Amino acid sequence: MKVMLLGGRFNPLPRLDSWWQSKDQGTFDNIFLTALLLVLAFSLVMVTSASIPVAERLYGNPLHFTIRHLIYMGMGLVAAYAVTRLPVSFWHNYNMQLLFAALALLVAVLVFGKNVNGSTRWLALGPINVQGAEPAKLFFFTYLASYLVRRHEEVRENLMGFLKPLIMLFVVAVLLLMQPDLGTVIVMFATAVVLLFLAGAKLWQFIALILTGLAAIAVLIFYSEYRWRRVTAFLDPWADPFGSGYQLTQSLMAFGRGGWSGQGLGNSIQKLEYLPEAHTDFIISVIGEETGFFGVAVLLGLLFIIVFRALMMGNRALQKGMSFHGFLAYALAIWIGFQTAVNAGMASGMMPTKGMTLPFVSYGGSSLIIMLMAAALLLRIDFEVRLQGKQAVSGGKHE
Repeated sequence: MKVMLLGGRFNPLPRLDSWWQSKDQGTFDNIFLTALLLVLAFSLVMVTSASIPVAERLYGNPLHFTIRHLIYMGMGLVAAYAVTRLPVSFWHNYNMQLLFAALALLVAVLVFGKNVNGSTRWLALGPINVQGAEPAKLFFFTYLASYLVRRHEEVRENLMGFLKPLIMLFVVAVLLLMQPDLGTVIVMFATAVVLLFLAGAKLWQFIALILTGLAAIAVLIFYSEYRWRRVTAFLDPWADPFGSGYQLTQSLMAFGRGGWSGQGLGNSIQKLEYLPEAHTDFIISVIGEETGFFGVAVLLGLLFIIVFRALMMGNRALQKGMSFHGFLAYALAIWIGFQTAVNAGMASGMMPTKGMTLPFVSYGGSSLIIMLMAAALLLRIDFEVRLQGKQAVSGGKHE
Protein backbone atom coordinates (compact mmCIF):
# COMPACT_ATOMS: atom_id res chain seq x y z
CA MET A 1 0.00 0.00 0.00
CA LYS A 2 1.26 3.49 -0.82
CA VAL A 3 0.51 7.02 0.33
CA MET A 4 0.91 10.49 -1.15
CA LEU A 5 3.88 12.48 0.07
CA LEU A 6 4.77 16.18 -0.24
CA GLY A 7 5.28 16.71 -3.91
CA GLY A 8 2.43 14.54 -5.10
CA ARG A 9 4.80 11.57 -5.33
CA PHE A 10 4.01 8.26 -3.70
CA ASN A 11 6.13 6.48 -1.14
CA PRO A 12 5.37 3.29 0.75
CA LEU A 13 5.04 3.45 4.50
CA PRO A 14 7.22 1.01 6.45
CA ARG A 15 6.12 -2.32 7.76
CA LEU A 16 5.61 -2.54 11.53
CA ASP A 17 8.79 -4.60 11.97
CA SER A 18 10.87 -1.70 10.63
CA TRP A 19 9.73 0.74 13.35
CA TRP A 20 12.40 -0.49 15.74
CA GLN A 21 15.47 0.10 13.63
CA SER A 22 18.32 2.34 14.76
CA LYS A 23 18.10 6.13 14.68
CA ASP A 24 20.19 6.42 11.56
CA GLN A 25 18.38 3.76 9.57
CA GLY A 26 14.93 3.65 11.16
CA THR A 27 11.81 5.15 9.72
CA PHE A 28 10.33 6.41 12.99
CA ASP A 29 11.83 7.69 16.23
CA ASN A 30 11.91 4.46 18.23
CA ILE A 31 12.69 6.27 21.51
CA PHE A 32 9.55 8.40 21.11
CA LEU A 33 7.48 5.36 20.18
CA THR A 34 8.78 3.25 23.06
CA ALA A 35 8.11 6.00 25.61
CA LEU A 36 4.58 6.46 24.22
CA LEU A 37 3.75 2.75 24.45
CA LEU A 38 5.08 2.59 28.02
CA VAL A 39 2.93 5.57 29.03
CA LEU A 40 -0.15 3.95 27.46
CA ALA A 41 0.50 0.71 29.33
CA PHE A 42 0.98 2.67 32.57
CA SER A 43 -2.26 4.53 31.84
CA LEU A 44 -4.28 1.34 31.45
CA VAL A 45 -3.02 -0.04 34.78
CA MET A 46 -3.63 3.18 36.71
CA VAL A 47 -7.04 3.97 35.19
CA THR A 48 -8.10 0.47 36.23
CA SER A 49 -6.78 0.91 39.75
CA ALA A 50 -8.18 4.41 40.25
CA SER A 51 -11.64 3.78 38.78
CA ILE A 52 -12.65 0.50 40.46
CA PRO A 53 -14.49 2.01 43.47
CA VAL A 54 -16.55 4.58 41.53
CA ALA A 55 -17.26 2.08 38.72
CA GLU A 56 -18.52 -0.47 41.23
CA ARG A 57 -20.84 2.09 42.87
CA LEU A 58 -22.21 3.66 39.69
CA TYR A 59 -22.42 0.68 37.34
CA GLY A 60 -22.02 -2.45 39.48
CA ASN A 61 -19.02 -3.38 37.33
CA PRO A 62 -15.55 -2.58 38.72
CA LEU A 63 -14.05 -2.74 35.22
CA HIS A 64 -16.59 -0.41 33.57
CA PHE A 65 -14.13 2.43 33.03
CA THR A 66 -11.32 0.03 32.16
CA ILE A 67 -13.37 -1.46 29.34
CA ARG A 68 -14.31 1.98 28.04
CA HIS A 69 -10.69 3.13 28.32
CA LEU A 70 -9.60 0.13 26.25
CA ILE A 71 -12.26 0.96 23.64
CA TYR A 72 -11.11 4.59 23.50
CA MET A 73 -7.51 3.49 23.29
CA GLY A 74 -8.39 1.15 20.42
CA MET A 75 -10.25 3.94 18.63
CA GLY A 76 -7.31 6.26 19.23
CA LEU A 77 -4.83 3.75 17.80
CA VAL A 78 -7.00 3.26 14.71
CA ALA A 79 -7.21 7.04 14.27
CA ALA A 80 -3.44 7.28 14.86
CA TYR A 81 -2.79 4.67 12.18
CA ALA A 82 -4.96 6.64 9.77
CA VAL A 83 -2.97 9.79 10.55
CA THR A 84 0.31 8.03 9.78
CA ARG A 85 -1.09 7.19 6.33
CA LEU A 86 -1.79 10.86 5.54
CA PRO A 87 0.98 13.08 4.19
CA VAL A 88 1.77 16.09 6.34
CA SER A 89 0.90 18.23 3.32
CA PHE A 90 -2.76 17.24 3.89
CA TRP A 91 -2.80 19.17 7.18
CA HIS A 92 -1.10 22.13 5.50
CA ASN A 93 -3.47 22.22 2.52
CA TYR A 94 -6.68 21.78 4.53
CA ASN A 95 -5.81 23.76 7.64
CA MET A 96 -8.64 26.28 7.19
CA GLN A 97 -11.24 23.58 6.59
CA LEU A 98 -10.09 21.79 9.74
CA LEU A 99 -10.24 25.02 11.73
CA PHE A 100 -13.78 25.76 10.56
CA ALA A 101 -14.75 22.19 11.44
CA ALA A 102 -13.42 22.82 14.96
CA LEU A 103 -15.41 26.07 15.21
CA ALA A 104 -18.55 24.31 14.01
CA LEU A 105 -18.04 21.58 16.61
CA LEU A 106 -17.63 24.16 19.38
CA VAL A 107 -20.85 25.88 18.29
CA ALA A 108 -22.64 22.51 18.18
CA VAL A 109 -21.47 21.77 21.73
CA LEU A 110 -22.98 25.06 22.93
CA VAL A 111 -26.27 24.44 21.12
CA PHE A 112 -26.75 20.70 21.56
CA GLY A 113 -24.20 19.85 24.26
CA LYS A 114 -24.72 18.01 27.50
CA ASN A 115 -24.38 19.97 30.73
CA VAL A 116 -22.25 18.28 33.41
CA ASN A 117 -21.48 20.02 36.72
CA GLY A 118 -22.45 23.40 35.30
CA SER A 119 -20.30 23.11 32.15
CA THR A 120 -21.47 22.40 28.60
CA ARG A 121 -18.41 20.76 27.06
CA TRP A 122 -19.64 17.46 25.67
CA LEU A 123 -21.63 16.54 22.61
CA ALA A 124 -23.42 13.21 22.99
CA LEU A 125 -23.09 10.96 19.95
CA GLY A 126 -24.85 7.78 21.01
CA PRO A 127 -22.81 6.10 23.75
CA ILE A 128 -19.83 8.40 23.10
CA ASN A 129 -19.38 11.92 24.47
CA VAL A 130 -17.23 14.17 22.28
CA GLN A 131 -15.44 17.07 23.93
CA GLY A 132 -15.21 19.78 21.30
CA ALA A 133 -12.22 21.49 22.92
CA GLU A 134 -9.87 18.58 22.16
CA PRO A 135 -10.05 18.59 18.34
CA ALA A 136 -10.17 22.41 18.51
CA LYS A 137 -6.67 22.42 20.00
CA LEU A 138 -5.22 20.11 17.35
CA PHE A 139 -6.88 21.90 14.43
CA PHE A 140 -5.99 25.38 15.70
CA PHE A 141 -2.32 24.43 16.07
CA THR A 142 -2.42 23.04 12.53
CA TYR A 143 -3.84 26.35 11.29
CA LEU A 144 -1.25 28.35 13.25
CA ALA A 145 1.69 26.32 11.90
CA SER A 146 0.37 26.71 8.35
CA TYR A 147 -0.16 30.46 8.85
CA LEU A 148 3.41 30.91 10.10
CA VAL A 149 4.71 29.22 6.96
CA ARG A 150 2.49 31.17 4.56
CA ARG A 151 2.89 34.54 6.30
CA HIS A 152 6.30 34.19 7.87
CA GLU A 153 7.60 37.57 6.74
CA GLU A 154 4.36 39.31 7.69
CA VAL A 155 4.59 37.90 11.22
CA ARG A 156 8.13 39.19 11.59
CA GLU A 157 7.75 42.59 9.93
CA ASN A 158 4.07 43.57 10.06
CA LEU A 159 1.92 44.09 13.15
CA MET A 160 -1.24 42.97 11.33
CA GLY A 161 0.48 39.78 10.26
CA PHE A 162 1.25 39.12 13.92
CA LEU A 163 -2.33 39.88 15.03
CA LYS A 164 -4.28 37.84 12.45
CA PRO A 165 -3.78 34.41 14.09
CA LEU A 166 -4.49 36.00 17.48
CA ILE A 167 -7.86 37.20 16.18
CA MET A 168 -8.69 33.62 15.24
CA LEU A 169 -7.50 32.48 18.67
CA PHE A 170 -9.81 35.09 20.21
CA VAL A 171 -12.80 33.65 18.32
CA VAL A 172 -11.98 30.13 19.50
CA ALA A 173 -11.39 31.39 23.04
CA VAL A 174 -14.80 33.11 23.19
CA LEU A 175 -16.55 29.87 22.20
CA LEU A 176 -14.54 27.94 24.80
CA LEU A 177 -15.23 30.46 27.56
CA MET A 178 -18.96 30.14 26.87
CA GLN A 179 -18.77 26.46 27.89
CA PRO A 180 -16.89 27.58 30.15
CA ASP A 181 -13.38 26.13 29.68
CA LEU A 182 -10.63 28.54 30.72
CA GLY A 183 -8.03 25.77 31.01
CA THR A 184 -8.11 24.96 27.30
CA VAL A 185 -7.89 28.66 26.46
CA ILE A 186 -4.77 29.00 28.62
CA VAL A 187 -3.13 25.97 26.95
CA MET A 188 -3.89 27.30 23.46
CA PHE A 189 -2.74 30.82 24.37
CA ALA A 190 0.55 29.60 25.88
CA THR A 191 1.29 27.38 22.88
CA ALA A 192 0.47 30.16 20.41
CA VAL A 193 2.70 32.64 22.27
CA VAL A 194 5.70 30.31 22.28
CA LEU A 195 5.21 29.35 18.63
CA LEU A 196 4.97 32.99 17.53
CA PHE A 197 8.17 33.71 19.43
CA LEU A 198 9.94 30.79 17.74
CA ALA A 199 8.68 32.04 14.37
CA GLY A 200 10.56 35.30 14.88
CA ALA A 201 7.97 37.73 16.24
CA LYS A 202 9.49 40.92 17.59
CA LEU A 203 10.35 40.93 21.29
CA TRP A 204 8.07 43.87 22.13
CA GLN A 205 5.15 42.09 20.46
CA PHE A 206 5.93 38.95 22.41
CA ILE A 207 6.06 40.82 25.74
CA ALA A 208 2.92 42.82 24.95
CA LEU A 209 1.04 39.64 24.08
CA ILE A 210 2.04 37.93 27.32
CA LEU A 211 1.03 40.95 29.42
CA THR A 212 -2.28 41.27 27.58
CA GLY A 213 -3.01 37.58 28.02
CA LEU A 214 -2.17 37.61 31.71
CA ALA A 215 -4.35 40.68 32.24
CA ALA A 216 -7.26 39.03 30.41
CA ILE A 217 -6.92 35.84 32.47
CA ALA A 218 -6.77 37.91 35.69
CA VAL A 219 -9.99 39.71 34.73
CA LEU A 220 -11.75 36.44 33.88
CA ILE A 221 -10.75 35.01 37.26
CA PHE A 222 -11.61 38.13 39.28
CA TYR A 223 -15.10 38.50 37.80
CA SER A 224 -15.98 34.80 38.07
CA GLU A 225 -16.96 33.66 41.55
CA TYR A 226 -16.12 29.98 41.11
CA ARG A 227 -12.74 30.75 39.48
CA TRP A 228 -11.93 33.19 42.27
CA ARG A 229 -12.75 30.50 44.86
CA ARG A 230 -10.37 28.13 43.10
CA VAL A 231 -7.53 30.65 43.20
CA THR A 232 -8.06 31.50 46.86
CA ALA A 233 -8.34 27.79 47.69
CA PHE A 234 -5.07 27.15 45.85
CA LEU A 235 -3.32 29.81 47.96
CA ASP A 236 -4.53 28.23 51.22
CA PRO A 237 -6.48 25.00 50.65
CA TRP A 238 -6.48 24.11 54.35
CA ALA A 239 -8.49 27.24 55.18
CA ASP A 240 -11.59 25.44 53.86
CA PRO A 241 -10.62 21.74 53.60
CA PHE A 242 -14.23 20.54 53.27
CA GLY A 243 -15.35 23.27 50.87
CA SER A 244 -13.42 25.10 48.17
CA GLY A 245 -10.14 23.44 49.16
CA TYR A 246 -11.51 19.90 49.37
CA GLN A 247 -10.22 18.53 46.07
CA LEU A 248 -6.72 19.93 46.53
CA THR A 249 -6.38 18.83 50.16
CA GLN A 250 -7.43 15.30 49.25
CA SER A 251 -4.90 15.31 46.41
CA LEU A 252 -2.13 16.52 48.72
CA MET A 253 -3.02 13.80 51.23
CA ALA A 254 -2.68 11.22 48.46
CA PHE A 255 0.83 12.45 47.64
CA GLY A 256 1.68 12.55 51.34
CA ARG A 257 0.58 8.95 51.90
CA GLY A 258 2.57 7.82 48.88
CA GLY A 259 5.93 9.02 50.17
CA TRP A 260 8.93 7.82 48.23
CA SER A 261 7.84 4.31 47.20
CA GLY A 262 4.04 4.37 47.55
CA GLN A 263 1.46 2.24 49.30
CA GLY A 264 1.46 -0.39 46.57
CA LEU A 265 -0.65 -0.87 43.47
CA GLY A 266 -4.35 -0.93 44.34
CA ASN A 267 -3.84 0.29 47.91
CA SER A 268 -4.91 3.90 47.50
CA ILE A 269 -7.37 5.20 50.08
CA GLN A 270 -8.11 8.51 48.36
CA LYS A 271 -9.55 6.76 45.32
CA LEU A 272 -12.30 5.33 47.55
CA GLU A 273 -14.30 8.39 46.48
CA TYR A 274 -12.55 10.76 48.87
CA LEU A 275 -10.75 12.33 45.89
CA PRO A 276 -13.14 13.48 43.12
CA GLU A 277 -12.09 12.73 39.53
CA ALA A 278 -9.52 10.22 40.75
CA HIS A 279 -9.33 8.42 37.39
CA THR A 280 -9.51 11.56 35.22
CA ASP A 281 -8.07 14.96 36.14
CA PHE A 282 -6.43 13.82 39.40
CA ILE A 283 -5.10 10.46 38.33
CA ILE A 284 -1.53 11.57 39.04
CA SER A 285 -2.50 11.89 42.73
CA VAL A 286 -3.51 8.23 42.84
CA ILE A 287 -0.30 7.36 41.00
CA GLY A 288 1.61 9.25 43.67
CA GLU A 289 -0.22 7.45 46.48
CA GLU A 290 0.22 3.96 45.05
CA THR A 291 3.66 4.19 43.40
CA GLY A 292 5.17 7.07 45.35
CA PHE A 293 7.60 9.73 44.23
CA PHE A 294 9.52 7.20 42.15
CA GLY A 295 6.44 6.18 40.16
CA VAL A 296 5.47 9.79 39.45
CA ALA A 297 9.08 10.59 38.49
CA VAL A 298 9.19 7.68 36.03
CA LEU A 299 5.88 8.70 34.43
CA LEU A 300 6.84 12.37 34.12
CA GLY A 301 10.24 11.28 32.81
CA LEU A 302 8.57 9.29 30.02
CA LEU A 303 6.33 12.24 29.15
CA PHE A 304 9.40 14.49 29.14
CA ILE A 305 11.07 12.12 26.67
CA ILE A 306 8.02 12.34 24.40
CA VAL A 307 8.08 16.14 24.49
CA PHE A 308 11.86 16.36 24.06
CA ARG A 309 11.90 14.00 21.09
CA ALA A 310 9.03 15.96 19.52
CA LEU A 311 11.05 19.16 19.88
CA MET A 312 14.00 17.41 18.22
CA MET A 313 11.72 16.40 15.35
CA GLY A 314 10.74 20.03 14.88
CA ASN A 315 14.35 21.17 15.02
CA ARG A 316 15.45 18.62 12.38
CA ALA A 317 12.56 19.63 10.13
CA LEU A 318 13.47 23.33 10.28
CA GLN A 319 17.14 22.52 9.61
CA LYS A 320 16.07 20.75 6.42
CA GLY A 321 13.86 23.63 5.32
CA MET A 322 10.57 21.83 6.08
CA SER A 323 8.99 24.77 7.87
CA PHE A 324 5.44 23.49 8.28
CA HIS A 325 6.71 20.18 9.64
CA GLY A 326 8.94 22.02 12.08
CA PHE A 327 6.37 24.53 13.36
CA LEU A 328 3.69 21.86 13.73
CA ALA A 329 6.04 19.54 15.64
CA TYR A 330 6.97 22.42 17.93
CA ALA A 331 3.29 23.27 18.51
CA LEU A 332 2.37 19.69 19.39
CA ALA A 333 5.39 19.34 21.70
CA ILE A 334 4.60 22.59 23.53
CA TRP A 335 0.95 21.58 23.86
CA ILE A 336 1.72 18.17 25.36
CA GLY A 337 4.42 19.55 27.63
CA PHE A 338 2.41 22.52 28.90
CA GLN A 339 -0.72 20.47 29.56
CA THR A 340 1.35 17.91 31.45
CA ALA A 341 2.89 20.67 33.57
CA VAL A 342 -0.52 22.22 34.33
CA ASN A 343 -2.09 18.90 35.32
CA ALA A 344 0.81 17.91 37.57
CA GLY A 345 0.99 21.44 38.97
CA MET A 346 -2.67 21.64 39.95
CA ALA A 347 -2.67 18.17 41.54
CA SER A 348 0.40 19.03 43.65
CA GLY A 349 -0.88 22.45 44.72
CA MET A 350 1.53 24.49 42.60
CA MET A 351 -1.31 25.87 40.43
CA PRO A 352 -5.04 26.48 40.92
CA THR A 353 -7.18 23.42 40.32
CA LYS A 354 -8.47 23.14 36.76
CA GLY A 355 -10.28 20.42 34.88
CA MET A 356 -7.54 19.21 32.56
CA THR A 357 -6.44 15.69 31.70
CA LEU A 358 -2.92 14.31 31.97
CA PRO A 359 -1.92 13.59 28.33
CA PHE A 360 -2.07 9.89 27.34
CA VAL A 361 -2.79 8.87 30.97
CA SER A 362 -6.13 10.18 32.25
CA TYR A 363 -9.42 8.48 31.46
CA GLY A 364 -11.27 10.44 28.79
CA GLY A 365 -12.17 9.39 25.28
CA SER A 366 -11.82 12.65 23.36
CA SER A 367 -8.55 13.58 25.05
CA LEU A 368 -6.95 10.18 24.53
CA ILE A 369 -8.01 9.87 20.89
CA ILE A 370 -6.83 13.37 19.96
CA MET A 371 -3.56 12.96 21.85
CA LEU A 372 -2.86 9.70 20.03
CA MET A 373 -3.60 11.45 16.72
CA ALA A 374 -1.14 14.19 17.71
CA ALA A 375 1.51 11.56 18.54
CA ALA A 376 0.89 9.85 15.20
CA LEU A 377 1.22 13.19 13.42
CA LEU A 378 4.60 13.66 15.09
CA LEU A 379 5.66 10.21 13.88
CA ARG A 380 4.53 11.09 10.36
CA ILE A 381 6.49 14.36 10.51
CA ASP A 382 9.56 12.44 11.63
CA PHE A 383 9.06 9.88 8.85
CA GLU A 384 8.93 12.52 6.12
CA VAL A 385 11.93 14.43 7.52
CA ARG A 386 13.99 11.24 7.63
CA LEU A 387 12.80 10.26 4.16
CA GLN A 388 13.89 13.58 2.70
CA GLY A 389 17.29 13.13 4.33
CA LYS A 390 17.66 9.68 2.77
CA GLN A 391 16.61 10.99 -0.63
CA ALA A 392 19.14 13.82 -0.36
CA VAL A 393 21.94 11.38 0.49
CA SER A 394 20.85 9.00 -2.27
CA GLY A 395 20.74 11.86 -4.77
CA GLY A 396 24.21 13.01 -3.79
CA LYS A 397 25.67 9.54 -4.27
CA HIS A 398 23.95 9.18 -7.61
CA GLU A 399 25.55 12.36 -8.88
